[in-house]
Amino acid sequence: MQLPDMNLLPALDALLREGSVTGAAARMNVSASAMSRTLGRLRRVLDDPLLVPAGRGLALTPRARELGPQVEAALAGALAALRPAPEVDIATVERRFTLRTNEATTVVLGPPLTARVAREAPGIQLRILPEGDEDPADLRDRVDLDIGQLPELPHDVRSRPLPPQGHVAVCRADAPHAAGPLTVERFAALPHITVTRRGLFHSVVDERLAELGLARRILATVPSPVTACFLALRSDALALVAASVAAHVAEVAPLAVREIPLSLPPVALGMAWHVRVDTDPAHRWLREAVADAAGAGGAEAGGTGHS
Repeated sequence: MQLPDMNLLPALDALLREGSVTGAAARMNVSASAMSRTLGRLRRVLDDPLLVPAGRGLALTPRARELGPQVEAALAGALAALRPAPEVDIATVERRFTLRTNEATTVVLGPPLTARVAREAPGIQLRILPEGDEDPADLRDRVDLDIGQLPELPHDVRSRPLPPQGHVAVCRADAPHAAGPLTVERFAALPHITVTRRGLFHSVVDERLAELGLARRILATVPSPVTACFLALRSDALALVAASVAAHVAEVAPLAVREIPLSLPPVALGMAWHVRVDTDPAHRWLREAVADAAGAGGAEAGGTGHS
């Protein structure tokens, strides 16, 4: 279907409102001759004279009078469609957002994020899914926001870094090694509980110990940092978990938090979303809420590109 020249719509609106070529030309800020030529084009397109002589002036034809409300509505709709999205009142938004992240991130970001949603956006629901064998392509239609360690991202996915995550060792507060110096030798001699989704028994910790001629014994691997903390409460083992998780669990459980006596690289974290929601006001509010909860507040650095 071939569309007519939509530039004729404002001119037709002016002609119908003014009822004269001169008045319409002034309204459109063009010359009277240019408006006269436009009227000729409109007559051919609509197969109606629209304006006809009436004494010393012009009169609208019945077809022109009939068109008036339609043209006004069409022009208003076109202008509304071409305007930028209005500022959203987040308190009135009713949406359900699907977030995908791990337990550590949920433990740390979940409380301030859900509290803010309840306070500022009661119409928003959060569906928080666990990490698994996920694909970044899920962001195109199944997931609204990925949070955590980000894989290589496709070209149509945007991302934003979050503060990196360091690790500590936790043990029960009354354990013999809960106080006093935790030397690297003592650290290596104690049994360890490690957190890994894939059940791996080797990590950068073992590499750093090997560089010093040391090795450790891993008592157990678990997929959950909270589980690791609770296992440490019932053993003499050290649980190696994210520092932010350790701080939260230590508030409600008798755990001692110890610095790991090794130089370990922090874990880079970020959040990723598809371009389909990049400019969506409610999604942008959600991203800022996540960033604030993670301690990375402030405007997005462009909000485009991927890491």
